[in-house]
Amino acid sequence: MNEALEAIEELQTKLAFQEHTIETLNEALTAQQYQIEKLQVQMRHVMEKVKGFEPSNIAKISDESPPPHY
Repeated sequence: MNEALEAIEELQTKLAFQEHTIETLNEALTAQQYQIEKLQVQMRHVMEKVKGFEPSNIAKISDESPPPHY
């Protein structure tokens, strides 16, 4: 009978630890999801700003001819 009570206590301890771990993981996941959503909004904002820039008169490096000493 004593062994059964010890086994039950051990299972209760493990269950409490697992519940705490699950709650901690859930909080971390919720915080990460919030951060992801915030970053998505910021990224959309940056993309809208970049699309609004006027094209530059500076040629791309790939379009430039090599310097005369080549």
